[in-house]
Amino acid sequence: MINLLFPLLTKDIPKTMSDEEIVAEYLKTQNVAYFDLLYKRYSGKIFAKCISLLKFEGEAEDAMQEIFMKILLNMSKFSGKSRFSTWIYSITYNYCIDIIRRKKKDPSLLVDNFATNHDTVDDVDDSFLLEVNISRLKVILEEIPVSDKTILLMKYQDDMSIKEIGGVFEKSESAIKMKIKRAKSKFRSVYQDIYKD
Repeated sequence: MINLLFPLLTKDIPKTMSDEEIVAEYLKTQNVAYFDLLYKRYSGKIFAKCISLLKFEGEAEDAMQEIFMKILLNMSKFSGKSRFSTWIYSITYNYCIDIIRRKKKDPSLLVDNFATNHDTVDDVDDSFLLEVNISRLKVILEEIPVSDKTILLMKYQDDMSIKEIGGVFEKSESAIKMKIKRAKSKFRSVYQDIYKD
């Protein structure tokens, strides 16, 4: 994909700079080449998350460009309390969730079953999810609700901490743990329904 927003390249920027160092330099100098480096590092990953949640390539490309505009406009708000990747993935998930909510006209999307309802859910060992065959994993992730898929991707693909996920959803750590537990249980249930081995 051609990057029309940030065509400038500066070969003098060391590729080994951390994301946080790049952000600091961008904020100090306003040199677009620093942002271009972040774009190159994350555009593929953000596009993959967008297409995973939104399903359509064109919609995912539009979302990715909008997300990068949000990142650019809000760069000064990055506090460094979490990793830069966590911060931009939070923006990505929130943006995609908003699109899905608008499509379904369902404001409760991803708010379901948080903190208030602590019913008993069987605990599913992480190894069950981590050992699932990739092709089967893709099938199951397409079958479970978007809210469950999102929280599992945050935890297991993006390696976000419970605290970081709680920050995205503005929920307590105990509520996030319960949501993850329920999502894992739903994953296992759908897996067992489809693959009876």
